[in-house]
This record gives sequence, C-alpha cells and structure tokens, in this order.
Amino acid sequence: MTKYHLRKPIYSLPLVLLFFISCNGQNKTSLPKDSTSESTTRKVVIETSIPTNSVSESITSPVVIRTALPPGFYPYENDSTQVSKYIRRIFQDTKGNLWFGTVGDGVCRYDGKSLTYYTTLDGFSGNSVQGIAEDKNGNLWFGTTDGVTKYDGRNFTNYTEKEGLSNNYVSSLFIDKSGDIWVGTYGGVCRYNGTGFTRFTLLASTAVTSIIEDKAGNIWFASDGEGVYRFDGKSLANISEKDGLSDNSVDCILQDRIGNLWFTSRQEGVCRYDGNTFTHFTTNEGLGGNEAWKIFEDKTGNIWFSVRGNVSRYDGKSFTTFTAKDGLTNCCVQSMYEDWSGKFWFGTGGGLYRFGGKLFIQVTKNGPWQ
Repeated sequence: MTKYHLRKPIYSLPLVLLFFISCNGQNKTSLPKDSTSESTTRKVVIETSIPTNSVSESITSPVVIRTALPPGFYPYENDSTQVSKYIRRIFQDTKGNLWFGTVGDGVCRYDGKSLTYYTTLDGFSGNSVQGIAEDKNGNLWFGTTDGVTKYDGRNFTNYTEKEGLSNNYVSSLFIDKSGDIWVGTYGGVCRYNGTGFTRFTLLASTAVTSIIEDKAGNIWFASDGEGVYRFDGKSLANISEKDGLSDNSVDCILQDRIGNLWFTSRQEGVCRYDGNTFTHFTTNEGLGGNEAWKIFEDKTGNIWFSVRGNVSRYDGKSFTTFTAKDGLTNCCVQSMYEDWSGKFWFGTGGGLYRFGGKLFIQVTKNGPWQ
C-alpha cells in the first residue's frame, strides 16, 4: 500500500487520450484538509473535504480551487476559461454536489460556491474519467483510463490490474441494487463485492461500453462489436443484429420508466426493445443523425439522444432536434444530466452547456451557473 500526500505540482503527466468514445491490495491517497500550492501563474488553494451543504445557487462566479496543470500539457488548444474542454460524465451525489468527469482535467466538483479539481497530482487514478457512481455508504467511485478510484471524502483508493481489474482502461462503471460494483473495460468485465475485484469470466475479453440493471434485476452489457448481453444471475444471453438489434456496436443502454430498453448505434441510429420487438429510429423517423452515442431520460419522460452534430429529444411521438442555431455550438455531446432542481447539463467536446428550455447556454468557470 502506497500513500501519497498533497504537494506542490510536478510537471510531468501522461498524454491524454482524446478520441471520442461512446457510455484487496490498494493504493490509498490521503488528502489533508487544508493546504496551498503555488504555481507560476497564480496562487491556488486545495480544498479536500466535501462540504455537507448541498449545491446552492451562487450569485457570484465560483471560486476555482484546483491543482495547477503544467503549461503545454494539453495536446489540443485548451481554453482555460472553460470548466474543461471535454466533459464526458456528469453526476450529482447525495450531498448535492455536481461532478464533471473530464478528459485531461481529472474530475471537477461544483458545490455551488467553488470548483474543485482532482487529478493524478492529488493521487487520483487518471485524468480522463469514463464513469461516476455513488455506493450506499456515500463513497464515490470513478472509472478512468488508468483504473478505478474510490473517494470517501478524504482519501483516494486506487484499483488497477494489480488489484483484479481486467484492464486499466475503464469504459463504464455501474452499481447494482445489491451494491455490487460492475466495471466494464476494453479487456472484459470485473465486479467488486466489497472486498475486492473478481473477473466476470462470462465476458472475459469483451469490450464493454455501458452497463445497466433492468427492473427485473437483469444486468445488461453493451459491447463494441458484439451487440448486447443480458445476465440473469446464472446465464448470459447475447442479442445482436440477427435478433433485430440495429448495430452490434452499441455505446449506451437505457431502460425508460415504461420498461422499454433503448440502445444507441454507431451507424444505424437507435433502437427500442419492448421485450419482444425492436423498433428502429433513424433520420427517416426524425432522429437528428444516425451516429448515436448517449441516452438520457428526463423527469417528464422525454428521451434525449446525443448524435453526431446535435441533440435530439423524443416525446414518445416525434423528435425535436437542437443544433447550433439553438446555442449548442459544439457538435459532440458526450454527457447529459438533469440535476435535482431540474437543470439540464450537457458536457461536450467544447465545454459545459446548460439547457434553459429553448436555448443552450455555455457555462464557463465564471458562469452563468444560475
């Protein structure tokens, strides 16, 4: 077990993977409550404990609390005013904090007053985040491109292949109703039962991009090239194009409130499965594009799809598509989320956006957050 303590930043980090991808032994990092770090450009204060108050409206711009990354670190043109250029995951914890999983900036927490960034300089496993979940004990789990990190509010505990992960490149992370943590990687699936990770041998080498649990307790796995798999606790069933799935390369799975399962496709739009029949939706039916990635259901029952070039919303009868003319100036939406207060957040390849009902507004570090 190796312990790391927060210190002044060192200026060497691995290159970030920037391509757009679709949804026992431990290293523990202890974070002190308060410390300071001096960069060459500005003074920063590192806050390490999660506040007990939930996210509240901030009239003024939030204070940016972060570990400074070295100049020239990004192999792309980075805009320092943005929360992050690439925001791949958005999640709200039980305390009300919003978490933004980024590509290159680690994970960023917004508590209503400040933005706090955690990176490998703080002991976080990787700077590119592919999944966020919270367990029943309030621990936050992050899947990154360099392993899995558990955060208990003070300490980071990192898990890699040495601790049982099937592969360090995590592509999906999900906690089921029993509390087991499922981790999909580009080298198979593993499961954490409270004591350690074990490999799920039924999917020993499959690249798994999304994991959900349906209302009946079945675990579903989306794969990159093999269709989807359903695990009933005993056996595994494969569903592919030959069964009616639109495409064997699936990025995201969602079960809506009615019980229908939705699957995104890399080339053939999306499809809906009611347990018996697959219904396909493409541009012919009004979907904004045939290259679909993420799915999200809002509190009113609308289904949202991120597709190449725009976002489409389905109300059960027809699609409404939002593009640059509606304020969504970046075509690559990588994450969608509705918080407790009903605000809609969209993470893109060009920063963070908020949807106001008609128009999309870009949210930078300075806001507007309200």
